[in-house]
Amino acid sequence: MKRFFSWQIVLGISLIALSVIFYLIHYLIFRDAHHIFVYLIGDIAFVPVEVLLVTLIIHRLLEVREKRAMLKKLNMAVGAFFSEVGTILLKSFSGLDPQSDRISRELVTAGKWSGQDFLNVSRQFKDYDCRIECGKDHLENLKGFLAGKRRFLLTLLQNPNLLEHESFTELLWAVFHLTDELTHRADLGRLPDTDYKHLAGDIKRAYVLLITEWLAYMKHLNEDYPYLFSLAMRTNPFDPNASAEVK
Repeated sequence: MKRFFSWQIVLGISLIALSVIFYLIHYLIFRDAHHIFVYLIGDIAFVPVEVLLVTLIIHRLLEVREKRAMLKKLNMAVGAFFSEVGTILLKSFSGLDPQSDRISRELVTAGKWSGQDFLNVSRQFKDYDCRIECGKDHLENLKGFLAGKRRFLLTLLQNPNLLEHESFTELLWAVFHLTDELTHRADLGRLPDTDYKHLAGDIKRAYVLLITEWLAYMKHLNEDYPYLFSLAMRTNPFDPNASAEVK
C-alpha cells in the first residue's frame, strides 16, 4: 500500500512538472503571460464542474448499469437454486401449510400477471403469517433432501457477488440453517413438542422467504426470458395439476 501511494505521488509531481515545462515553453515563444493565466484560471474554474460530471453523474450511471448487469447474472444462480432446491421445497412446505389451498388459488394464475402484479403480491406475502404443521415423516423426507443438497447450497453461499442480492442471500441462510437444524437431530420422531414448534418456525421463515423470492424471480423471467417463464409456469409449484407438457 505504501509503495502504491509513493508511485502515485511521483506520478502527480511528474505531471505537474510537465505542465509547468509546457507553460514555460509557451511563455518563451509567445512572451504573453496574460494569455497563459487567462486560460489557466479558466481551466481551473472548470475542474469542479468536471468533477461533478465525472464522479457524481457519469460514475453513478455506470455504477447503476454495472449493478443491473451483475444482478442479471446473479439471477442465473437464483434460477439454478430453484431448479435444484427451491421448487421442490415450495411443494414440500406448502404441504405443511393448512392455508396452502388459498395460496394456490392466488398464485396458480401467475402466468397471466404483469410485472406490477408480481410486485403487489410479493408485498402481501412478505408478512404471510402461516401455521406450519410438521410430523416425523415430513421432517425425515425434508432432512434427507436437504442433506443431499448441502454441497450445492454451500457452493452458492461461496459466491461473493451474492452480497449484491440481499434478499436471496437471506433465503439461502434460512434454508441452510434449516438444513443444519434437521441434520443435527438424530431421531426426528422423538422430539419434544417445543422442538417441533422450533423446527416449524425455521420452516416458516424459509417458506415465506421462498415465496417472495420465487415471485421476484418469476417477474424477472416474465420480463426478460419469456420462454423460461413459460416452463416455470407449466411447472408452477403451487399448481397441483402442473405439467411440463404443453397442452
